[in-house]
Amino acid sequence: MENQKIFAMSFASVYPLYLQKAERKGRSKSEVDQIIFWLTGYDEKGLLKQIQKKVNFEDFFGQAPQMNENVSLIKGVVCGVRVEEIKDELMQKIRYLDKLIDELAKGKSMDKILRK
Repeated sequence: MENQKIFAMSFASVYPLYLQKAERKGRSKSEVDQIIFWLTGYDEKGLLKQIQKKVNFEDFFGQAPQMNENVSLIKGVVCGVRVEEIKDELMQKIRYLDKLIDELAKGKSMDKILRK
């Protein structure tokens, strides 16, 4: 039930929170966007369109051009749960994004965040 609330949340309502978290730690909007582009395959135009349409998380990830092939390299804990152990595919994608934004805010370099 709790997952359904998260899935229905507008990505556009959470995106500014990602930006605030990063900017409070001296990181930039362009870095947040770069993470989203890397993870989902969206480009600047596609991301802006999704934000303007106020799509929910389910549609945001469902319409993503191409999830990065290296997402399985994202490991760690978000909200007390290991992202690599999350069973629900959509929730795992949401938590992958949360984890990457957390790493950005903690000062990790973009090379390490983007798992190249």
